[in-house]
Amino acid sequence: MAKSKSNDKWFTVFTTAWGPMGAVASEAGITRVVLPHYAMKDLKELLAWEHQGATESEAPFVAFIEQCRAFFQGELPDFSAVPVALPSPGAFFGKVYRACMAIPYGSTRSYKELSMTLGSADGARAVATALSKNPTPLIVPCHRVIYSHGGAGGFSAEGGAAVKTKLLELEKRGPR
Repeated sequence: MAKSKSNDKWFTVFTTAWGPMGAVASEAGITRVVLPHYAMKDLKELLAWEHQGATESEAPFVAFIEQCRAFFQGELPDFSAVPVALPSPGAFFGKVYRACMAIPYGSTRSYKELSMTLGSADGARAVATALSKNPTPLIVPCHRVIYSHGGAGGFSAEGGAAVKTKLLELEKRGPR
């Protein structure tokens, strides 16, 4: 991330095929992603209000913006190179987010399967709680984690479970 003279936080709002998206970043990487749900003006006002003192700039987000636009066009972007501010690898949320990032495009895992990869047979609810607090959807693709019975499950990002279902459907069609 490029250093700002006035602060070390930036935000941007940009268009995608699904509508405006937003992102916030610090020196550590992207700290918040807002999926398409708001009008451009409303989203810009929301991020400016939530992150007072942040500089509006696309510069720290160029690669991320390109990948988001590709994703919403049904392509297969690689978000793994996007700098993201994750909790420490030893922290539970850090473990959950990293395990979620390993779920391939177009695939799903249940909350229980994800908890099993972390060595906890009874950790499905804890995994769901961690994912409900995921500030960086798409980079940490929490939409790929579903109920064991195949239902979509919850989604705390703007637009809720309906957006999660649309994201899963987009990925099921596969890259174009």
